[in-house]
Amino acid sequence: MSATTEHARGNVDAREIANFERLASRWWDPRGEMATLHQINPPRVRYVAQCAGGLKGKLALDIGCGGGLLSEALAAEGAEVLGIDMAGELVDVARLHALESGRTPPAFRLDYRQISAEALAAERPQAFDLVCCMEMLEHVPDPASVIAACARLARPGGDLVFSTINRSPKAFALAVVGAEYVLNLVPRGTHDYEKFIRPSELAAWARAAGLEVVGMKGLRYNPLLKSARLADDIDVNYFMHCRKPA
Repeated sequence: MSATTEHARGNVDAREIANFERLASRWWDPRGEMATLHQINPPRVRYVAQCAGGLKGKLALDIGCGGGLLSEALAAEGAEVLGIDMAGELVDVARLHALESGRTPPAFRLDYRQISAEALAAERPQAFDLVCCMEMLEHVPDPASVIAACARLARPGGDLVFSTINRSPKAFALAVVGAEYVLNLVPRGTHDYEKFIRPSELAAWARAAGLEVVGMKGLRYNPLLKSARLADDIDVNYFMHCRKPA
């Protein structure tokens, strides 16, 4: 076994995987425990499309795809999408939902695999026009390793979009206390504040992987209206758009 494969298998938190697999059967219920994820998905797709200069015809990779919410949405916009996740039950749910909703070839080019970003990078380097890694970096032991793998997976000139949660007092108040314990927007135990990532840390890891940081955008969620929109405030949830130099 190579060192790369060993690290790829080691860069997984079994408790995180178990926590998300527990929600697998309810992943696509827009009124269930994953309702907030459904509500933030439209602005996520808009931002990704903006960063990529449109999605039609793009070969896209969704790392940490979960049950396939973002992957399906990108495919619906005309991208050819591969979604990957280390949670096998979520990959099964994603495949099943794609089949049931008709998002399968030839009308849609959408596939899923249970594989790590590091392992896929060794297998398919420089293969993708667009690499997305959403709401995953704060759930792995070594986020810098995932970012380095993302950089290897993107073709020269390709776009990469990351999203995560800022390690700030405001984020602790809203994303942990508010979302998990007051409003019950997400299941308790979903987030570990110590794993949140400051924009400066994410930018440093991206540059160390040879990427250019193009821009950042915040995501603001309104629990009363149950909707989300893009914003300039990056104190809590934020996106980072990077590009691999041509």
